[in-house]
Amino acid sequence: MSPVADPSQLMTTQPDFESYLALGIYSGIAVFLIAVLLLLSWGLGHKTRSRQKQEPYESGILPLDNARVKGPVPFYLVAIFFVIFDVEVIFVASWAVASDRLGWPGFAHVCFFIFILFLGLVHIWKTGGLDWEPRAQRERRKAQKEQRKAHNDQHKVQGSVT
Repeated sequence: MSPVADPSQLMTTQPDFESYLALGIYSGIAVFLIAVLLLLSWGLGHKTRSRQKQEPYESGILPLDNARVKGPVPFYLVAIFFVIFDVEVIFVASWAVASDRLGWPGFAHVCFFIFILFLGLVHIWKTGGLDWEPRAQRERRKAQKEQRKAHNDQHKVQGSVT
């Protein structure tokens, strides 16, 4: 039996004014401290300007080429997919913490959530979002494989005729 006997006990009342006031004071103090620390670092920071400081790199080595080198796009796609699917851990972990209060309906909801994420992963996989090689290379390799198969089939037919 769950610790909460009556579902109406799960309903919470509206927070009172003191709760909002405490939240407002806390937020105000946090914003104030952040502003003070940023202003102090800007005001007390060491400010020197020289030709070397204005170089793209301060290591003493002059840059030979453009620093904006293109990275492989599939890496970024996989990184974005990781972030998207990693967010699910937050929801599943919060469900695990409250699973005793949510009961079977909560379990059904989290199973549905994971199923939808699984469908998204299958869709990404089927559309080629997880492939590392460029599409042209993949299509060329597939065409070569089909040519070899057709060539082997042709030799089998010729061998059986003679």
